[in-house]
Amino acid sequence: MKNFNFLPEFRRELKKLSRKYGTLNDDLKLFKEVLLSSPTGFGNNFTVIHSTKIIKIVKARMACRSLRNRSLRIIYAYVEHEEKIEFIEIYYKGNKENENLGRIKGYLKSVAKSD
Repeated sequence: MKNFNFLPEFRRELKKLSRKYGTLNDDLKLFKEVLLSSPTGFGNNFTVIHSTKIIKIVKARMACRSLRNRSLRIIYAYVEHEEKIEFIEIYYKGNKENENLGRIKGYLKSVAKSD
């Protein structure tokens, strides 16, 4: 069984978006089930944007039923040797063009310090 963790920023974004998109929490549960079988995803909806021996940062599209199955973007880290997934960022592409590279770099620095 894999561990799922949320960065505080992700938790705030999720709370804000779930008020607007009522199915978001259920959609995230389904997304987690996909990650259990394929942690780095498969197909065109998943892109590994950073990869080392220890960690992979993945940008994924997650279908949201409240958006009539259009998608939200989720950035997460997969730490293979710990079987851990840490959610870094969630956003709607219509409101924000790209992921927060500063947040991703900050996350990678914090992981490097803890090793």
